[in-house]
Amino acid sequence: MNDRVLVVEDSAFQRARIRECLEPTFEVVASVGDGDAAVDAYREHDPDAVTMDFALPGRDGPAATAAIVADDPDAVVVFCSCVAQQAQFKRAIRAGAADYVRKPFDEETLVTALRGAVADAEGDADPVDARPVSE
Repeated sequence: MNDRVLVVEDSAFQRARIRECLEPTFEVVASVGDGDAAVDAYREHDPDAVTMDFALPGRDGPAATAAIVADDPDAVVVFCSCVAQQAQFKRAIRAGAADYVRKPFDEETLVTALRGAVADAEGDADPVDARPVSE
């Protein structure tokens, strides 16, 4: 069975692109466009992983991630965002993100980051392969 993923992205175009990249490998259980909807969708669908944008209406990505992780400390969140400043990256990681993939991204980078984060959370990752994919 494929791992189940929640896609959180405010741009409808990017949501569709992320979904298209993930669907051969993952089951996308929902895609939402704001941070509050992300928290609700996580509670409803209990996905194996989340792709999270940084800049979102309502709660931003780190705030939504913190709320998700507060509900489920084992949640796997991989940020997928064009926000690339070091302070924002650190804020995402402090909120509970497992990895951070910068836009524009290629399909392989995103899929590898999600696979690695899920495997790491399940204890199945090779320690060499468990390091973050992007810097």
